[in-house]
Amino acid sequence: MSYKIAVVGATGNVGREILEILAQRQFPVREVVALASRNSVGKEISFGEEKILTVQALDDYDFTGTDIALFSPGSAISKVHAPRAAAQGCVVIDNTSYFRMDPTIPLVVPEVNPQALKDFRKTNIIANPNCSTIQMVVALAPLHAMNPIKRVVVSTYQSVSGAGKDAMDELYNQTKGLFMHDHLDAKKFTKRIAFNVIPHIDSFMDNGTTKEEWKMVEETKKILDPSIKVSATCVRVPVFIGHSESVNIEFTNPITPEHVYDALEEAEGVSVIDRRGDGGYQTPVEAVGEDNVFISRVRKDETLENGINMWVVADNLRKGAALNAVQIAETLIAQFGLTPAKELA
Repeated sequence: MSYKIAVVGATGNVGREILEILAQRQFPVREVVALASRNSVGKEISFGEEKILTVQALDDYDFTGTDIALFSPGSAISKVHAPRAAAQGCVVIDNTSYFRMDPTIPLVVPEVNPQALKDFRKTNIIANPNCSTIQMVVALAPLHAMNPIKRVVVSTYQSVSGAGKDAMDELYNQTKGLFMHDHLDAKKFTKRIAFNVIPHIDSFMDNGTTKEEWKMVEETKKILDPSIKVSATCVRVPVFIGHSESVNIEFTNPITPEHVYDALEEAEGVSVIDRRGDGGYQTPVEAVGEDNVFISRVRKDETLENGINMWVVADNLRKGAALNAVQIAETLIAQFGLTPAKELA
């Protein structure tokens, strides 16, 4: 079986990564279509080492006969075009925030809750979680299965690529400018990002929480367990690619670092790098281009009964976005019998 795939937002950071991952993983494609706004129509984009795709306009694309559409164009665009694609029989895997908290739409990390895909045809839309949520729940799920988690306190260190190409350019240009004594004003961010950290991602809510922090709380509950309490502080840091998280976990029962290592040893999508010495831990630079979520600095929290601290790192453009979307598509085929429209005709 082979499938017709559309990549929506193909010219963006995540769209390009999706195309690369589809090729790397030898996804069973019959045809791949690159879609974007009219401003990008006619641009050429790579799919694998030899194939070049010409970008088509999303606005008038007919999704009839397209099996899977991997969306990463921004919430306002997904709001309009994802339901249109779904109504035309295409399964939409959406990387924006628009559908995530809709109770009728599954929010999925394949290593954690693939069972949520069981009734995917009811809406034909599947939501891809927030990048920072994905890597945290991949780390938490095997631990929660071993010893129920009561509460999580997480502080994130999120790279600028999570805010798009313009944000990456702003970090680069500000850094270069500072060395040249040319101080550039912040445009993409609220303050200078070069040699700085900004405790503000997404918009502020009435209670002082940012939307990014709210997403981590509510998405973790929807994906993993509604009884888990989560407190999040999300911070933008001057790193190009790779999100890091300091995670403090309170368990129901007594726990040691050895219990954590045992639970993570066979966990899917996880790599433990935790040598208690110089360099014995993973950093964002080393996670770039890697599929797994990396866990380091596992240690007992001596101030908390049944508490553990750990450090969690992942490539936010891969596992935090593009790879997770492709893995959802792979799971639909392998576990839930998604059949190509061409074979159904």
